[in-house]
Amino acid sequence: MGSFPVPLSILDLATVGKGETVAESFAASVDLAQRAEKWGFTRIWYAEHHNMPTIASSATSVLIAHIASQTTSIRLGSGGIMLPNHSPLVIAEQFGTLATLHPGRIDLGLGRAPGTDQVTVQALRRTPGAAESFPNDVLELQGFLGDHSRVRGVAATPGRGTHVPLYILGSSLYGAQLAAALGLPYSFASHFAPDALHQAISVYRERFEPSDQLAEPYVIVGAGTLAADSEDEAERQRQNTRRARFRMLFGRGQNMTDAEVDQHLDGAGGMQVDHMMTYTGVGTGPQVRQFLLRLQEDTKADELILTSNAVERPALLRSFELVAEECL
Repeated sequence: MGSFPVPLSILDLATVGKGETVAESFAASVDLAQRAEKWGFTRIWYAEHHNMPTIASSATSVLIAHIASQTTSIRLGSGGIMLPNHSPLVIAEQFGTLATLHPGRIDLGLGRAPGTDQVTVQALRRTPGAAESFPNDVLELQGFLGDHSRVRGVAATPGRGTHVPLYILGSSLYGAQLAAALGLPYSFASHFAPDALHQAISVYRERFEPSDQLAEPYVIVGAGTLAADSEDEAERQRQNTRRARFRMLFGRGQNMTDAEVDQHLDGAGGMQVDHMMTYTGVGTGPQVRQFLLRLQEDTKADELILTSNAVERPALLRSFELVAEECL
């Protein structure tokens, strides 16, 4: 067993693998959470996505409730809820329910992107300017979960007084500035959007204003992991991941063979996929540990949240297990 200078957590993308059903994906998420709890990871988050056939966490709070009932101590939360898709009151009631059923275990990470395409945005009944009210919606939500509602005569039941901790998620300077102004923890999505990482966390730390929830800045940095028992196996998993990413980005509705995808990966599409994977550790357990140590030292992150880019379910579990063996 190793030791690591900061907590390590997991972002479970709740993927529906090739040939899998959604029910099997949910069972796999329960299995991962139970293993992660034993391995010593701090928390697992699930992200709100819509109209994506390979991601099963669209009803994020419901999935969290199910997994919380199948585990005992690991923290669980959203990474994140796309708040402009919802009313703050409804989210306060949902997460107030979760926090009441599972005290001290629930986090509420918030983002402002729709988490889907424009047609689905309309199906969600999200108004075009919904993201513009995100800062006020966060404050309203915070009030519903605290002791004093910002809406006269309206209280969240359950929710009021639960003080569910809020986190601001982002991949740009906007989220960093908002998290700093509100005195909330900030989680940067560098596992797929690496460009603004250093600038965003610098702005966040420089502008941070202490709050009732948080006295000092708290930065969570996202990282991909592809740990395997050999370098060759890790490289095989990396190539599988590159193909899956390409199909997700450029191959919707097309039935391309691996050979056809590999041809495209030699071009601009491959460059974009590889850029998204900038902060992905690939190799044996000790090699991925060294990658994570360098990332933490480089960013001075207070926590790392890891996603496994492995396409095959056994490889995904083995990747997290190897990280746990080396770091926890």
